[in-house]
Amino acid sequence: MTPVFGEIIGWEFLLVLAVIALLFGSSQLPKLARSMGQASKEFRKGLDEATTETEPKPNDAEPPKADS
Repeated sequence: MTPVFGEIIGWEFLLVLAVIALLFGSSQLPKLARSMGQASKEFRKGLDEATTETEPKPNDAEPPKADS
C-alpha cells in the first residue's frame, strides 16, 4: 500500500479523520469541506493564470522582419 500523507496510512488516517470530526463537530464538517474545496479551486485558478502569463506569446518568438 502506498502512503497517503507521508507515513500516515490505514488506521492512522482514520484516527486523524475521527479526531477532526470530534474537534469540529458534525455541523461544521460540511462547511469545512466546502471552504477547502473552494480554496483548492481558487488555488488551481491562480496557477492557471500564472502559467498563461509566463508563456511567451507567438508574436514575441519571431524577430521583426526588416524591409529590404
